Amino acid sequence: MNKTQENINDSEQKLTEKDIIDYVIDRFTEVKKSNKIKDLVSFQAMNKHMIMAHNQNELKILGNIVASNKKIKFSEILEEYEKHLKIALGTEVTTKTHSNVILHIFGFFSKNFSQQEKEIFFGLLTNFKDGKISIGEVLSEINPVIYRFNNTYLASQTYFLLYSNQQPGNLFKLLSK
Repeated sequence: MNKTQENINDSEQKLTEKDIIDYVIDRFTEVKKSNKIKDLVSFQAMNKHMIMAHNQNELKILGNIVASNKKIKFSEILEEYEKHLKIALGTEVTTKTHSNVILHIFGFFSKNFSQQEKEIFFGLLTNFKDGKISIGEVLSEINPVIYRFNNTYLASQTYFLLYSNQQPGNLFKLLSK
């Protein structure tokens, strides 16, 4: 592969934070157009970890807004939801907030992991916190675990879609040697 092809491939694989936020906002615009509470509930579920990485307090507020659907008009819910979604996504993502999300995701699998798998996982997290690997590398290592345990909830998360590197690894490749 020549240098130009490498640069094209690199640029195709890396989304900016603005690209990620724009994608989520565009999906919310589709929810508003549908004008259906079930679409808002799905949107909230699919974007939970993405929003959590930006602002955990706003995630709670957004959950409460969705849950209030029987008490106020849907148009008011959408308006309030959009306001808080923009506040949430306007908050800068940090190593600490990503680490918090990764630990939350770990909770989905921890009881099924062997001690060696837990050590590998925490090694990945440590390497991320120390700046040795990116969030995309961490998520691309975790991604196969989602399918190993058939976790459709996590598989549908935009967090994995948008932050994972497109070249997936395998957290447990060391174990298969």
